[in-house]
Amino acid sequence: MFESLISAAVLFATIVAGVGGYLVTRNFVRNRLRFVDAIRSPLAPVVAGVLAFCVLWPFTILPVVQVATAVVFGFGFGTASGVRALRRGSIGHDRLLR
Repeated sequence: MFESLISAAVLFATIVAGVGGYLVTRNFVRNRLRFVDAIRSPLAPVVAGVLAFCVLWPFTILPVVQVATAVVFGFGFGTASGVRALRRGSIGHDRLLR
């Protein structure tokens, strides 16, 4: 009984971390880093993902947060999506979770 409840909590935490990391990173790139030229580098999403993983990794000592949660949070591809939005010029047109 408790094993399935813990598994559901871990799955929920992983999904929330992935979606939350994606949305926060995408909006940060679109709103704050739009004038920074280094963000347009193909290496920027990888560096941002590794840094996000490193930030969440110490929290893996908690029972709900596992290494998979940190990986999903780190590599949510929000940086790449924000850079694509900058290239398209669609800054501020859609107000999804702004």
